[in-house]
Amino acid sequence: MKGKTCIITGATDGIGLETAARLGALGARLVLVGRNRAKGRAVLTALRRRVPGVEAEMHYADLSQRDEIRRLAPELLAAAPRIDVLINNAGAFFAKRLVIEDRLERTFALNHLGYFRLTALLRERLIASAPARIVNVASEAHRNAALDFDDLQTARSYNGWKAYQRSKLANILFTRALARRLAGTGVTANCLHPGFVRTSFGDNNRGFWGFGIRLGKLFAAISVPRGAETPVYVASAPEIEGTTGKYFDKCREREPNAAARNDADAERLWKESERLA
Repeated sequence: MKGKTCIITGATDGIGLETAARLGALGARLVLVGRNRAKGRAVLTALRRRVPGVEAEMHYADLSQRDEIRRLAPELLAAAPRIDVLINNAGAFFAKRLVIEDRLERTFALNHLGYFRLTALLRERLIASAPARIVNVASEAHRNAALDFDDLQTARSYNGWKAYQRSKLANILFTRALARRLAGTGVTANCLHPGFVRTSFGDNNRGFWGFGIRLGKLFAAISVPRGAETPVYVASAPEIEGTTGKYFDKCREREPNAAARNDADAERLWKESERLA
């Protein structure tokens, strides 16, 4: 990764931060995205202490917001004359439904449209930098999920877990459709499951869901370093150079569920995402 530039979203905590540190240790130049400025400054200090000589900078945006992404993209393009790897990692679980900008439900807006919008605005730079990789952090939570195209915003009967599952299914469908559109450009698009990782994920929720997530992480979650293994692998492994449109788990290619392999749904989601974005 020496001399390569990696853009990583959701990089101030958890697997995003650990992925950044590992890629930085491999020689990558890091262009990071977070939301909290104080946290971002602390992260840069910690990264430079952990990886002496690492080249890293932090940019700030709420990736659930269209205008924030529009402001961010030119900053990233100015900071990165070439983009070798884009890792779409920022995401969250919300137990309660909230409608934000453009009348979008925030889980869908952040976890799916955030990937879709930012990738679209960086796409030409990625193509110009080829060979390049787009890495989308999805989840095994997609299993047992199905998209309802008549209710993508889960307005009729919101359930936080169901909304999260659907957003992760959307990540995989987006990856497949994106890979087809990038065929022949030298840019690959793959997605992955990092594992159920012991991070601050879900800690923003209170009540039943907050307690359940914290309890699950206490007994069933894997460590952050283990959680970063697959993102780092998909971003950097030479043996998967040219592999595209695939889903990885534990650093191996794996079949997602049938709904995630439905290319008609992938195309329909792409068109709906264009309209909403």
